Amino acid sequence: MSEIKISVAGPQDAEELLEIYAPYVRDTAVSFEYTVPSPEEFRQRIIHTLEKYPYLKAEKDGEVVGYAYAGPLHPRAAYAWSVETSIYVKKDKKHLGIGKLLYDTLEKILKEQNILSVNACIAWPEKEDEYLTGDSVRFHEHMGYRKVAEFHKCACKFGRWYNMVWMEKHIGVHSDNPAEIKKPARGGLWLAGEKLSVRRRRAGVHRP
Repeated sequence: MSEIKISVAGPQDAEELLEIYAPYVRDTAVSFEYTVPSPEEFRQRIIHTLEKYPYLKAEKDGEVVGYAYAGPLHPRAAYAWSVETSIYVKKDKKHLGIGKLLYDTLEKILKEQNILSVNACIAWPEKEDEYLTGDSVRFHEHMGYRKVAEFHKCACKFGRWYNMVWMEKHIGVHSDNPAEIKKPARGGLWLAGEKLSVRRRRAGVHRP
C-alpha cells in the first residue's frame, strides 16, 4: 500500500485543492457557501492563510487527496492563542487515515507556534439527510475535540435548515502569561512544498 505524504500547500496548489472543495459546496451542506469560489479567489485565500498559519496538503500516489489549515478564531488580540481549523478530504479517499494525519501534523505545527486551543465550526443536521451527515462531528470527537455550543437552524441550504456546532480542543497549557505566538519563518510566509518532519503512515491503517 502507498504512503500518505504531508507538505505545506501553496497558491500553486489552488486548482487541485479547489477540486476537492468544490463538491462540498455544490452537493453538500458541509460547506455553507452557495457558490464555488474561483481559482483566483481560492488562491488568495491560501496566500492570506499562509501569512500567519499553516496550510497543509496530503498526497497519495502523487495525487492531492486532502488539505487542512488554521485561521484566526477572532481578530481581537486576546484571541491570539486560539485558532479555527478546517479540513477537507477527497470524497472517494475517506477512511484511509488522511484526515487524522493532516490534523496530527497541523496540531504539531500549531503547538510549535504556541497556539493553545483549536476550534472547529461544523455544520450539523438535526436529522441526517443526503446533503449532511454527522461524520465531521464524529471525526472531530475521534480527534479529541468536544462540543461546546450549538446554534439551531442558523443556516439554510438546499431549502433546508441546518444547525452549527462549535467544537474545541486544548493542545497546550493555559498559563497566566502565555508565550508569544510565533509567526512562520522566511519572511512571514510558510514555504510551499516544504517537507515536514512527520512520520508517514501507510494508507488503510487508520480511520478518520
